[in-house]
Order: sequence, then C-alpha cells, then structure tokens
Amino acid sequence: MRESPMNESCLNSLTIGTGPQVRSIAVRRREGTGPGLFWLGGFKSDMQGTKAEALDRFAAAHGRGCTRFDYSGHGESSGAFTDGTIGRWLEESVEVFAQICHGPQIVIGSSMGGWLALLLARALIKRNSAASIAGMVLIAPAVDFTEELMWKKFSPEIKREIEQKGAWSRPSEYSAEPYVVTRKLIEEGREHLLLGGLIETGCPVRILQGVQDPDVPWQHAVELVSRFARDDVVLTLVKDGDHRLSRPEDIERMIAAVAEF
Repeated sequence: MRESPMNESCLNSLTIGTGPQVRSIAVRRREGTGPGLFWLGGFKSDMQGTKAEALDRFAAAHGRGCTRFDYSGHGESSGAFTDGTIGRWLEESVEVFAQICHGPQIVIGSSMGGWLALLLARALIKRNSAASIAGMVLIAPAVDFTEELMWKKFSPEIKREIEQKGAWSRPSEYSAEPYVVTRKLIEEGREHLLLGGLIETGCPVRILQGVQDPDVPWQHAVELVSRFARDDVVLTLVKDGDHRLSRPEDIERMIAAVAEF
C-alpha cells in the first residue's frame, strides 16, 4: 500500500486481486477517533462527490476517522467500468474495510453503496476483521437494483440487446456519457440478491429516501425495511427529495443520522 499526504487526508493505493483480476484501488483515509466513517458510493460515482466530501468535512471538524474509496472502474481507481460486477465491487469493499479500518465504523452507503453495505455486513460475519460495523446510514439504497430496477423494467428490445451483444448503453441524467449495462453485471448480480429473504446486520440502520426519486422508488425502500429481521431500523421519507439527496438540507439529514451513533 502506498501512502502520500494530501491537503486534508491521505491517498492510499490498495492492490486487490491477482493475475488478470488485479486492480489498484484508490482510498482516501483520514485518521481520527471512533467510531470512524466508511463511505460506499453509488453506481458510476466517485469518492469526491458532494455527500462524500461533506462526510469528510464532518469527520475533520469532530476529529473522527473517515475512509472513502473508488470502486475499480470508478474515479481514481484502475480497471474498466465494464468489467465491474456487484461481486467484484463487494470484494473491494470488504478488502478496504478489513485492511484500512480499525475499530467500530459507521457505514454510509448511497444508492448501489446501500446494497454493498448490507452485503459487506454479511461478508464480515465470515471474516476476522479488526473493524466492525456499529451502525449504517443508507441513502436511497438500491438493493438488488440490477434485477429489480434494471432487468425487470427493461423492454424486450433492451433485454435482447444485452443478451445478444453483451451490453446496452443506458442514457443518464447524471452524466454526459451513458451508463453501460453489461450482461455480466446483470447475471452476476443474481448471486447477491437480498430481497428474497430476511436481512440481519447486527447494528442499527437509518435509511433516507426521497419520495421524488426517479431511480429508486420510495416503495423499494419500504420493501427493504420489511426484510430486516431484528435490527433497529428507521426509514425517513423526504417528500421533495430526489435520488441524489445532495441539497444542503439533505446533507444535514445525513450528518444528523451519522451523528446519532
């Protein structure tokens, strides 16, 4: 792992995988007291987005530790986005958490990061890690999105293109470039679905969901809440909130949820 000083935090490079699967994952780590903050971003987003930067500023102001990273094919990490799958990005999430973090952590997951946060909690049960999850804040959690919010909603024409050509370019309102949805992403995602059974994280969970979210319907968040077995879960619906929940008032809600732990 390489480490070099940055203005506010340290930039680390963590090597994950072997052979043709090797990739360099960029991690920004701020040292501080616990519980630390661990950020999991969304599909095609990076660790220097509005919410991630706000969490880092909160950590700096309160002397808290904060860890952010880019999945392979995202931001400052190596690899091609089209090689990405839920399992691949989960492996990176687990390795960064286990190798970089120490002690209790508050995991904050946005969109796809919300799904990965829940999968991370499950994966850590099987692994001896120096860090543990003390609480979760999920923002518009896109749990099972490859199946529930993509495949099941795609037209027969789009499904055919993905099956025959291996990919489909999906226009995005968040980027000038389309999102490339690969057949590998869809098929591998089926190995990590959570909504078909009960979910148990072993920690309190706070969920923030915009009612005006065009990508993750608020009903999806309600369905997710019904799947938690015994965890302390609170769902907050933001009546005029969109998918990003990045307005100043949304950031305040996120920080308040984090500060609750």
